[in-house]
Amino acid sequence: MAKCVIPVLLSWSLVACNTGTVTEDTSLQSAAWQWQLPTNFPVPFVPADNPMTTAKVELGRHLFYDLRLSGNGTQACGTCHLQEKAFTDGLAVAKGSTGEFHPRNSQHLANVVYNTTLTWANFSLSSLERQMEVPMFGEDPIELGINDKNKEEVLQRFVQDSQYQQLFSQAFPEQNQAINYANIIKAIASFQRALISGNSRYDQSLTGKATLTASEIRGKDLFFGEKAECFHCHGSFNFNDQVRHAGSRIVETPFHNTGLFNIGGTGEFPFPNRGIFELSGKAEDMGKFRASSLRNIAVTAPYMHDGSIATLEAVLDFYAAGGRNITEGIHAGDGRKNPFKSELVTRIDLNEQEKADIVAFLKTLTDDEFLTNPKFANPFTQAKQP
Repeated sequence: MAKCVIPVLLSWSLVACNTGTVTEDTSLQSAAWQWQLPTNFPVPFVPADNPMTTAKVELGRHLFYDLRLSGNGTQACGTCHLQEKAFTDGLAVAKGSTGEFHPRNSQHLANVVYNTTLTWANFSLSSLERQMEVPMFGEDPIELGINDKNKEEVLQRFVQDSQYQQLFSQAFPEQNQAINYANIIKAIASFQRALISGNSRYDQSLTGKATLTASEIRGKDLFFGEKAECFHCHGSFNFNDQVRHAGSRIVETPFHNTGLFNIGGTGEFPFPNRGIFELSGKAEDMGKFRASSLRNIAVTAPYMHDGSIATLEAVLDFYAAGGRNITEGIHAGDGRKNPFKSELVTRIDLNEQEKADIVAFLKTLTDDEFLTNPKFANPFTQAKQP
């Protein structure tokens, strides 16, 4: 895969050993942080108050996987975001550190640096730093469960750890007391920004390093063509329609009602999963959610904001039907007739072969290198996890 290497900032560099310990690599202390980007990927946007450094990314990786970053010490960010599943968890909805279920499905983190907004349905969360406050300190639902009663105890777990004393001092060398929540958030956000995925078979085919099968090519043509028209919501280099990068001049934040529900024919979605309506209160925003990137989609089942569709094949059936018709139960209603449904979601006349071809193409978006890259992996062995 052709890549452009873009130096960003001189920084420290760390090497994580598989024993869970960290040693300083003095030979790399003067190395620059570099974006390893495919040639068709733009330079990511990074906020000026949290520049990327190698040391900060490495600190963020440790914090991302550390169970101690939860009130009761039982859960980490990595609990709900597993690398082998493109940083999802395989569950219909996420489960927090206290056992409380989140109403929504854990989103994958591949190329999250390019997302304009960061959750399924919150137009106000547009930075990774701001979003990180939600799982850490949120009370409804409880995720990591850090609160006023335990936040000092949680912080002391890192203050008293000699390994983290070193990690923080290398990531924030200008600060005398670097171990604080602001820096924890900055470090995790930096690690998340480093999660670049762009070496799937589809990407390789663009540079002549891989060849798609006849079925995959037919699926690609349907995906980007006028029959299926998937490209309207998934046509960017990141296969979504909310993209921000360093060169962005206009930043759009579309959300879509896809006809997943239409309770009682009223257009209603189940509370509290009613899309950006929960924030705006506008009737036309009922059931509007962000279109997720389709990269690595084959490993991120189940699908939709509530994890209610189990397979890619079922997702294709749903979109081909122009929505979902629920015939019984408390959520009964014909989503195909939802009055707030996007005009982009209409019935598509696809035969079984065409559906299979589109699924075959979607599977070419799996980036095996990303799913196994040791730079993104848990630095703690099971035996050494604090």
